[in-house]
Amino acid sequence: MNIFDAVILGIIQGLTEFLPISSSAHIQIVQQLLGLSSIPKPQLTAFIATIQLGTEAAVLIYFWKDISRISRAWFKSLFSATKSQDSKLGWLIIIGSLPVVVIGLAFKSLIENQLRNLWVISFTLIVFGVLLAIADRFGKRNKGIDSLTTKHGLLFGLGQALAVIPGVSRSGGTISVGLALGYSRQAAARYSFLLAIPAVLASGLFEFAKSYKDLAPSDIAATGVATIVAFTVGFSVIVVLLRYLNRGSFMPFVAWRLILGLAVLGGLVSGQLVA
Repeated sequence: MNIFDAVILGIIQGLTEFLPISSSAHIQIVQQLLGLSSIPKPQLTAFIATIQLGTEAAVLIYFWKDISRISRAWFKSLFSATKSQDSKLGWLIIIGSLPVVVIGLAFKSLIENQLRNLWVISFTLIVFGVLLAIADRFGKRNKGIDSLTTKHGLLFGLGQALAVIPGVSRSGGTISVGLALGYSRQAAARYSFLLAIPAVLASGLFEFAKSYKDLAPSDIAATGVATIVAFTVGFSVIVVLLRYLNRGSFMPFVAWRLILGLAVLGGLVSGQLVA
């Protein structure tokens, strides 16, 4: 993999990780368009796991004050009968992370093999784009994060767990659930980012530890560049998205999902893309 390919993939990872359009779908599509399908799977897995840590670092830095505050409150709640809103949020993040852990472990082989297919990705991009549009259009959007309950935390977690299917999108799944439950766009997005931290960090570190040795020496520099690019672009996306959601809707992302899904279907039917 050359530096140009690495930069492109880093940009794609940073742009798509936090938007409800599926980073895994975009990485797989762009990887094929760049002619990187011949790269051995272990090597590609190591590369993707590493650049995902770059985008996760962007979340950790952006939300560091929130993470520190919530973590302190959660630890205090272990030794006190008094529960604050922050400690409650800490527990809800833990509870909401359980579904993706259970489903990810139970269907690991299916997810990594049969579902990692462009036919699946094209349909999930379209179907879950329509579901996001419905939730965004008809959701009441009158609840903030302080309205979260244990039941809603689990439902958010189930939305996140759907993202084990390529093309669904981790943020897309959780945000769709949040909007359907009546949360504001910004509240749904903010909780989606916080909820993703344990799952993405744990899976990213696990995959990195398991596969980093598969990186060819010649690819280490390219992987480092891609990780820095993914971090920089990802941080910028978080900043812009949360500001945009104060006044904007998710419809531009819905439109992109539908266009991309149909384009992938067209590419598969015409033979320009391989499933």
